[in-house]
Amino acid sequence: MTAYTATVTVRLKHGVLDPEAETTQQALERLGFELADLRSADRFEIDLEAADSDEAAARAGEMADRLLANPTIHDYDVTVETAE
Repeated sequence: MTAYTATVTVRLKHGVLDPEAETTQQALERLGFELADLRSADRFEIDLEAADSDEAAARAGEMADRLLANPTIHDYDVTVETAE
């Protein structure tokens, strides 16, 4: 088994209201920053042991499907790196 770090990034789907991002975007614009759009996201870093990176990604994806993301309103991405 090899140690991996899986990163799961969970975002609201396009079209779902994101009040946190809206408030932050307005504050940044008041500070003089020009933005086309801003979206908030949650990032989970999961340290786990797996036979290979594909298995680590599959396990992290299952965690996202079952708990970390609501498929009705969220999209998510999984990346896997060998733990240092």
